[in-house]
Amino acid sequence: MEPTDQLAVIIPILTNLVDQLDAAQLTAPTACANFDVSDVLDHMMGGAAAFVPAFRGESSGSPASRVTAGQVPKDDYRRAMNGLLDAANSPGAMERTIDAPFGQVPGSVFASFVAFDGLVHGWDIATAAGLTYDPPADVVAAVDEFARAALGPELRDGDTFAIATEAPVGAGQLERLVAFSGRTL
Repeated sequence: MEPTDQLAVIIPILTNLVDQLDAAQLTAPTACANFDVSDVLDHMMGGAAAFVPAFRGESSGSPASRVTAGQVPKDDYRRAMNGLLDAANSPGAMERTIDAPFGQVPGSVFASFVAFDGLVHGWDIATAAGLTYDPPADVVAAVDEFARAALGPELRDGDTFAIATEAPVGAGQLERLVAFSGRTL
């Protein structure tokens, strides 16, 4: 499954998740170290603002919208994620070299990291807010396959990714992927 196909499934699921949030859930702690739901949303919108021009081969874009205390940024989030999906699908985006936080990589590899990040952060948000999150198994499998091949010890610095944890017995594929990302379940 191509990373743009993964993003085409993951982004609407994430947007739907954010549409379900209420202001009280923004301060709920997540399994992502030191992030509450609001911080995860800021991180994702900030990433989108930085990645859109990178996928398009342009200089950095405008600063990302930030979560205003007590307000779920539904429209800003939707715009940011739709812009990210559009940019990932722009001509040459998958072949272009992207200056990622962890080095230069082809756009296709970076899009796979974005899909991994989005899928896991969706779990963070849903779990913290008590919402249902059930991405399709084929998308989870494709992201999991990429993550296990790409996520080496050099990226497990505690900031980019933490050390993998053990998923509980009986955990599903998504939970095993989340544990592999360094979350404690």
